[in-house]
Amino acid sequence: MSDKLEYKKMNLENLVILSQQDNFKALEELIKKVQKDVFATLSYMLKSNENIYDLTQDVLMKFARNIKNLNNPKCFRGWLNHITTNAYYDYMRKTKRKPETIPLEYSCPSSNSDASIEIPDKRSKPMEKCITAECEHQVKKAIRGLPDAFRIAIILREFQGLSYEEIANTTNASIGTVKSRISRARIKLQNDLKNYT
Repeated sequence: MSDKLEYKKMNLENLVILSQQDNFKALEELIKKVQKDVFATLSYMLKSNENIYDLTQDVLMKFARNIKNLNNPKCFRGWLNHITTNAYYDYMRKTKRKPETIPLEYSCPSSNSDASIEIPDKRSKPMEKCITAECEHQVKKAIRGLPDAFRIAIILREFQGLSYEEIANTTNASIGTVKSRISRARIKLQNDLKNYT
């Protein structure tokens, strides 16, 4: 079995451990495995695709340079999301763009609904592909329209699969605040996307 094939079959934890031991092939494979996720996360965080490639590159370089600082390889995903979120905030500060604030008068009807966003499979017929592309565009537009705090919380939860505790650590917020933001984001997305369901 070739080295390349061997690294491709490894899970993230093993790749992290080898990367921390200066194994550059493992680090290269680790970057390949996470770069699409980093790009996707940033594409939802940023209001436009301007500078998304540069920002993705920055995140990947920061994590590659600092991989040895990660104490627990099992926490790699949360650690990477923390780097991604910080890179987003750094970008906002550097470009002098102020993150949107959440208006205090925003009221949220109580809801027990647990909405989820489903993006259909890409392996479909031309007409289905067209509909899928339109749905993805509308979902992305709706997510980009959320206030920063809501947008980041819902992306980390729905697209990155982080727990409430991990999101709280990543965003320096309490678990209650994270749950509230996610709930309010889901309600707003439901309203914004009701014509597409």
